[in-house]
This record gives sequence, structure tokens and C-alpha cells, in this order.
Amino acid sequence: MEKQSKKKITWSIKDLSSLKLSQKTYSDQFIVGGCKWRLCAYRGLFDDMLLFLEVVDHRSLPCGWRRHARYLLYPVTQSSIQQRFDENGDYILPTAKKVEKWFDEKCFRWIGQSKLSLNKILAKDGGFLVNGELKVVAEVEVLQVIGKLDVSEETSTIMETIDVDGFQLLSSQVGFVRRMFERQPEIASEFRSKNPNLRTGYMSLLLGVIETLRQLPHELHKADLAVACAALRSMTDAGFKLDCLEKKLDEMSAKTEKEEAGETRIQEIDEELKDLKQKCSDLEAELEKKKVEVSAAKAPISFDDVI
Repeated sequence: MEKQSKKKITWSIKDLSSLKLSQKTYSDQFIVGGCKWRLCAYRGLFDDMLLFLEVVDHRSLPCGWRRHARYLLYPVTQSSIQQRFDENGDYILPTAKKVEKWFDEKCFRWIGQSKLSLNKILAKDGGFLVNGELKVVAEVEVLQVIGKLDVSEETSTIMETIDVDGFQLLSSQVGFVRRMFERQPEIASEFRSKNPNLRTGYMSLLLGVIETLRQLPHELHKADLAVACAALRSMTDAGFKLDCLEKKLDEMSAKTEKEEAGETRIQEIDEELKDLKQKCSDLEAELEKKKVEVSAAKAPISFDDVI
């Protein structure tokens, strides 16, 4: 029997809207407990989506292999704090309940949670998609191993997460968040939630707001700033101290308003200038015409027909 092991990974699903009915898409493989695993997203017949955890190449594994695993699968959303059901009983967001199952030759795949509404996931205001991608987090812990498998680690595009002050982060986010905590040590000091999904959701929301405010003013719309403002209020209510970001939001709002007002005035001046240029052109033409008329008027009268 092998030593138990666990792993937490993040899977980015691209072009989810192109997934056809009854079609599956798979993550890259990852290894936990001496066994290769992968995640599976399946589009159902009623525009719902199911997430699965499965053992790879189960048919080629030695007879009698078994894995007892505890796992949790859930999509990351900028509004992970609002876990609830809709009027049809479908999950808008997953509950944070881990599942324990035995994986073997007959049961090599298990569902991660109840169905998710694909329409809600793909909605522009649903909070699930970031740059058109859906991020799915998987926490897999192998509790018991029966049958040793000869597998080795492989290069994978799946992103493993790293714990920083109780927040699960991608490796690309670690340096940024650590600098933020060094410069703003009080930013999350009053955030008390121990729920890993909520902590991940709030941190994703915080980083999303920062990324929004780092854009150039002309790249933002009032709707973007309104969403950022609502997000800051939500995080403040949860215990985050975000005075620094509120000031940045006010500064960005002022710059955006000033830019919009300036752009409007520039257009007005441009139109006025076009009118003035046209008037100048008309006056110049009239001036030349009058010069010709005056020149003709100054010329002496001819008496050739008289004398």
C-alpha cells in the first residue's frame, strides 16, 4: 500500500461555447497516488454541463487496481461568494462538499457535482468566464492505493496551485500577491472565512479588480467601473481592507470621466473647425470673385465704338 497523496490543480477550458451536445472535453493528465488522472467536462442534452474525475487508460491497468480518493471539483467565478440554487434547482455555483469514492476497473469515472447550467456559465454577466475561458479547480486526495502502477510525472499545461497565507494561487500569481501583502499587510487581515472555495473566489475577485484598474482609462467603460465598485463593496463587507483600491477606483473614475469629457469636446471643436474652414474657403472664393469684379470696375471705359 502506497503513501496517500494529494494535489490541487486548475484547468482552463477554452471555447466552451463550441462544445457540442453529448461532447466531452478533457484536461491534461496529472498524477496523484501513483496513478494518472484527468478531468472531463460533458455537455448534456439539456444545455447543462457535468464535471467528472476519471482514471486515465483504465483498460490497460493491471487487474485488481483500486484507488480510494476524496475529491472536489468546482468552477471558479468572480462571484463565488454567492453560492445558491436557481428556481429550477440547478446549481449556479457548486457547493463546497468533498466526495469520497473508490475508483476501479468498473467505476473508473465519478461525477464531481450536480449539473451546472451552461447558459449561466456562458452568460456575459455570469462571472464565470475570464477572457472566454472557464477555470475549473480540482482537489484530489488519494486515501488508499491497491495495486502499484508504474507511472512517472509528465509535462502538463495544468496549473498547480500554491498556498500563500491561506489563499490558493497559481504560480504566476504568487510573486504579485506576496508583494501586495508586503505593501498592504492589512488588506486581508480581517477576512475570517476558512472555506477554501470562498477564499479562492475572493482572491480571484480581488486580482480581477486590480487587473481592471491597471488598464488604460480609454480601455474601460462605466459598466466596468460599476462592476469593480460592486466587487470592492462585496469584499469590504467580507472583511477586506481596500482603502487603497477605493482611492485607485476614484482616481480611475475621475480620469475616465475627464477623458470622456475631453473626447466629446475634441469632437465638438473638430466639427466647429471644419465649419470654420469651410467658411474660410467660401470667403476666400468670394474674395477672389470680388477682386475680379473690383479690378473690372477700375478699368477705364472704352470709347473705341465712339471715336
